[in-house]
Amino acid sequence: MGLFTELKDSVSRVTDRLFSEQEPKRIGIYGPPNAGKTTLANRIARDWTGDAVGTESHVPHETRRARRKENVEIERDGSTVTIDIVDTPGVTTKVDYEEFTDEMDEDDAIRRSREATEGVAEAMHWLREDVDGVIYVLDSAEDPITQVNTMLIGIIESRDLPVLIFANKIDLDDASVKRIEDAFPQHKTVPLSAKEGDNMDEVYDNIADYFG
Repeated sequence: MGLFTELKDSVSRVTDRLFSEQEPKRIGIYGPPNAGKTTLANRIARDWTGDAVGTESHVPHETRRARRKENVEIERDGSTVTIDIVDTPGVTTKVDYEEFTDEMDEDDAIRRSREATEGVAEAMHWLREDVDGVIYVLDSAEDPITQVNTMLIGIIESRDLPVLIFANKIDLDDASVKRIEDAFPQHKTVPLSAKEGDNMDEVYDNIADYFG
């Protein structure tokens, strides 16, 4: 009888552990073009998996398809938070091929603008259907009050998704974190430089807190 009870308890513990484990939460990295979304995604992925997510570039719309890095385990305060990172294309109201003509010939610029437009549509689909939380990346050297930012933050709020605003590029001379905090006071703003790796401990603390 004792053996049976021990076996039953052992099976129960294993079953409880299996069913208590949650699927990794899908965290979408959103924001306007050239805010540093892929740089941040790569920083997080490299810090915790050793791998990159995508190609970084100063040319707008380098990311034209959503890219996902699964099972990123972030360890904070003795516990582990597992997330899937979704690096999404920069969202804008208009993609003009002339934005790219300084970097490539006209045919390539037209193709890039078409792909970027499709990427915006894909990013919006992910936001409406397939993410469990959002990291919203803004360039702290730029004015955050734009039509795109207001629209996207509104969609995130309408879905009641947990969101962190990351004020990126604090290494730039004209960066202003306060400008972003004042624009969206209802949300937590975390300053960082994804390129330089500045303030990443606070970044990971907040990711664990909001999405764990």
